[in-house]
Amino acid sequence: MKVVVDTNVLVAGLLSPFGPPGEIVRMIAGGNLCLFLDARILTEYADVLKRPKFRFDKDLIQILLDQVKADGHSVAARPLSNRLPDAADESFLEVALAGSAHCLITGNTRHFPTSRRQGMRVLSPREFLEYFRQKNQPRKG
Repeated sequence: MKVVVDTNVLVAGLLSPFGPPGEIVRMIAGGNLCLFLDARILTEYADVLKRPKFRFDKDLIQILLDQVKADGHSVAARPLSNRLPDAADESFLEVALAGSAHCLITGNTRHFPTSRRQGMRVLSPREFLEYFRQKNQPRKG
């Protein structure tokens, strides 16, 4: 499934590996999700995950970033015609739209007003897991 993952989901998943964000991080690490990104998103991942306040192991973070870079699909995105309330969130929606992602996963769905999503499905980590399971249920018959 093609997704864009907001940085806050990665951070939450690494801080609390047993909740929905942690499950999403494991799905990314296991290659179960097709992660779309661009240079802006990759830079934000690196900048945030390497902040001293999180105390993440630098070597492990680099391994994760290397995997994301190697396995992720780089997308050339166009600027949004309707700006978001927080310009820092725009790269995530731009990449999701350009890559025709199934959804954008974020812990801050309110930062992506419905009227500005241009039809993109924006889901919380818990909503995404429900959506994923529903889409991947074995078909009867």
